[in-house]
Amino acid sequence: MARSTASASERSRTTPSATLPTSLSPDQLVSIYRLMYLSRRVDDREILLKRQQKIFFQISAAGHEALQVAAGVVLKPGYDWFFPYYRDRALCLALGVTAEELLLQAVGAAADPASGGRQMPAHWGSTAHNIVSQSSCTASQCLHAVGCAEAGRYFSQRPEIAAKHEGDYRQWKDVTFHGDEVVYMSVGEGSTSQGEFWESLNTASNAKLPVIFVVENNGYAISTPVEVNTPGGNISTLVANFPNFHFAEIDGTDPVVCVKAFEEAAAWCRAGNGPAFIHGHVIRPYSHSLSDDDKLYRPDSERESDALRDPLSKTQMLLLREGILDAEGINKLEREVDEEVRQAADRAVRAPLPEPTKAAILKHVYSEDYDPTSPALQTAPARTADSQERTMADLINACLRDEMRRDERIVIFGEDVADASREEYLKQGAVKGKGGVFKLTAGLQTEFGGERVFNSPLAEANIVGRALGMAARGMKPVVEIQFFDYIWPAMHQLRNELPVLRWRSNGTWSAPVVVRVPIGGYLTGGSVYHSQSGESIFTHTPGMRVVFPSNALDANGLLRTAIRCDDPVLFLEHKRLYRETYGRAAYPGPDYMIPFGKAAKVREGKDLTVVTYGAVVPRALQAAQKAEREHGIQTEILDLRTLNPYDWEAIAESVRKTSRVIVAHEDMQSWGFGAEIAARIADELFLDLDAPVKRVASMDTFVAYQPILEDVILPQPEDIYKAIVDLRAF
Repeated sequence: MARSTASASERSRTTPSATLPTSLSPDQLVSIYRLMYLSRRVDDREILLKRQQKIFFQISAAGHEALQVAAGVVLKPGYDWFFPYYRDRALCLALGVTAEELLLQAVGAAADPASGGRQMPAHWGSTAHNIVSQSSCTASQCLHAVGCAEAGRYFSQRPEIAAKHEGDYRQWKDVTFHGDEVVYMSVGEGSTSQGEFWESLNTASNAKLPVIFVVENNGYAISTPVEVNTPGGNISTLVANFPNFHFAEIDGTDPVVCVKAFEEAAAWCRAGNGPAFIHGHVIRPYSHSLSDDDKLYRPDSERESDALRDPLSKTQMLLLREGILDAEGINKLEREVDEEVRQAADRAVRAPLPEPTKAAILKHVYSEDYDPTSPALQTAPARTADSQERTMADLINACLRDEMRRDERIVIFGEDVADASREEYLKQGAVKGKGGVFKLTAGLQTEFGGERVFNSPLAEANIVGRALGMAARGMKPVVEIQFFDYIWPAMHQLRNELPVLRWRSNGTWSAPVVVRVPIGGYLTGGSVYHSQSGESIFTHTPGMRVVFPSNALDANGLLRTAIRCDDPVLFLEHKRLYRETYGRAAYPGPDYMIPFGKAAKVREGKDLTVVTYGAVVPRALQAAQKAEREHGIQTEILDLRTLNPYDWEAIAESVRKTSRVIVAHEDMQSWGFGAEIAARIADELFLDLDAPVKRVASMDTFVAYQPILEDVILPQPEDIYKAIVDLRAF
């Protein structure tokens, strides 16, 4: 169980008590104390370095050491999985991360194994120990842990699919799994107010997942006391009725109690009984961080009361009382740890810093292994026996089906995407099955089963957060947000977690998830909450590929590229185009692909260029045809197809030819995607222009329900036609 790290020279002993009140051996108790003391001394050394201005931030684990070390000695590094929070220094040390590695992160050294100097101290990460890169966001890791546990179970049931395959994301994913692995996830008590915490409990409970949820309750969320943060002041009371859980509320300052609690929790999870919940009452003897001063909101009497429960003092007294170490032995151990930390700090502050070059900084924003823009990905549509023209909805469904047949790591989930969650109805033939509100996943559950196609709770963060945890393990989740209008509850995961994981971990972790999202208006009655655009928000997110096809064939080829890609992809599907007559195509076969960043020239022209995408493409085409009929204007139309990356070379080539350009899109004009294109044209192609860059876009407002209002708010063919005529006359 516990791994002893104490050497004989550290253990100057008296005769141990014959009635030691624990199953832990004397060596194990010495090892636990050593790890706890090591954690405290690394904290103290970082505080000293911060005051010397050799590091730039510090947040401590002081007072939490007993609970964390207990987790570290019971659970298995490199076997179990860990999603800690920023106070889990002692856990990391107990798992085998060294003091020097922690201090390298504090100074932001290039050799920092967690992030290469990209993240603040106390943002843990280690592939060797299965510590998944952690962000600053409180409770967002709860859903990652759930997805990780789901992936472990999935691979255990299908061990053959863990093998690497060349040519897609699987080539660079090292998959490891164990049938009885446990996932550790910890938060501070304040983080239990976050919705993602509750969403993770829901899913872990329903699916009986082997996750140990650890709440380290030191009484404060920065300056907010527990009774203000938590109704009734006790999180254990609130979660007590979740089914399938093992619960323990313990003194988190007593290492013997903590070890017993983790042993019981791990046994419960490994046996397949479900998740566990450990609520440990700890202390916070230091301020929240060195940016905080707890004397402003905590009286001396409270801080002195906490000091009496210091886990280091309690463990030291246990060693003395039971005759395991005498005072000389404890002093010797502590002197050796002090010297270890001093030497580690000296090496860390002398370590080389990261290269401040553009190339080094941009490394790992996207995968260096798989290039989704490679021209080699372009294939020709295959001729098949099925020559009937299909809609965009049809060919998206066909691509999903083909890819699921090719790659068993793919799972599809989201709200209402299953044919029927009560699968017995399908087997009985009692229902036909739904397959999504737009029917794009229809029949997939029927063919591939409920373990690969399933409904999520009505919680968008749950969808994306779990997908990240799965993808970090090597799965390929292709998830759906039911409407772009409701993507915002997942924004935390989509901005701060999914696209950042590779960069913040300096390339050691990644999560190539595909997020499919129906988007846009032109619906006649879609109104405010079923007509939104907003793609520029996500193109403004480094690390996220953004795709926006306008027709069936492009949707099929680009979705296949997205699924095989090694980066997160936001795949935007315009609802109005799902079943439009425009852009239908025959099924192109199971291997048809289109590289990202390659625009399509929808129409040749010499007089001006329209750069557009999505549902505006057919509207621009109508406008161009009218302008040629009535004025002889020959308009070239470029369909960008992907927005990040976008095809700047195609834009530049067309603008140099026509010298006039309109950027047209459905989203609002101000701060929209077209503003970036227009600005870059003005910056880099100014001498090629014979007229100002013009934009056609939606009004800077919301989309109304009444169709006569919607028609005015959204750009129409007539608006683009007028812009073409006016610009040509300039």
